[in-house]
Amino acid sequence: MPEASAVYRLGLDVGGTNLRLGVFSDLALVEETRFQANYSAICKQYPPAQAWQTILQVTADAIRPLLNKYPAIQSIGIGFPGFINPQTGILAQSPNLPGLRDVNLGHDLTDLLGIKVRVENDANAAAYGEYGQLGQPAGGLLYIGLGTGVGAGLVVNGKVWAGHHGYALEAGHIIVVPEGRLCGCGNQGCVEQYASATGISQAYADLTGQTLTAQAIAVAADQGDSHAQAVYADAGSKLAQMLASVLKVVDVENVLIGGGVVAAWSLMSAAFQQRLEHDLIPVLRGKIQVHTTHSGDVAGMLGAALLAV
Repeated sequence: MPEASAVYRLGLDVGGTNLRLGVFSDLALVEETRFQANYSAICKQYPPAQAWQTILQVTADAIRPLLNKYPAIQSIGIGFPGFINPQTGILAQSPNLPGLRDVNLGHDLTDLLGIKVRVENDANAAAYGEYGQLGQPAGGLLYIGLGTGVGAGLVVNGKVWAGHHGYALEAGHIIVVPEGRLCGCGNQGCVEQYASATGISQAYADLTGQTLTAQAIAVAADQGDSHAQAVYADAGSKLAQMLASVLKVVDVENVLIGGGVVAAWSLMSAAFQQRLEHDLIPVLRGKIQVHTTHSGDVAGMLGAALLAV
């Protein structure tokens, strides 16, 4: 049972196919629930207005049981994929949730639930969660999230750096293959189309004609499938290409790579390290600490909960 005197915060991590909710007391996860909330499929199935109302109802229905169980919840934060203006909370676009434009999840959920809801870009939320779990390291923290897409977040001097319009660190949309695969953002050749779970699946389909999940492709790679191994190696190389470009602009000490795809990091790491060493400017070589996260993928929920305060 919840402690009567405890103060709780609720954080949500929204992905293209999953919804995760965590109740926190300070940095401690008290309870976690998960939902198969395929927002991407909803956006493809319904017209934009209907898709938005469906997303609102699904999200509110997931939150209400936790509000009932933990009446001491004082704030709700949501990490949501897309370009979110930090001043207005308006989602301008979400490349992996087609059709969603100029909607305000925080405002609309606040009206539905009767409790203030703050929405942050999902990668920014994950970056802040990792920052909190690492004890607020000096030197800045860059987080790269490999999931349905590729996201990034930067924490400097204890604050998430979102940029003037709120769209900073959209590193997943750095072009690594000129005139390459069409991306949901409207450009071609973004790293998201090669190093995300979606991109890995597409690359394997292009090579073999088979459509498999990134997880199934990782299993095939471990079993000796040369096409699967090549796809993951290419994902690692293109991720490093993007990261080297970012680090030439944003000089930080700590880089954390998280998200579901890092479960197959062993298939990517050799090509990643080789390309990173090649592409970094010489003065940065050997000075960047790149690690995969060991937070159990809690960071997105935790960061959203902390940023909501």
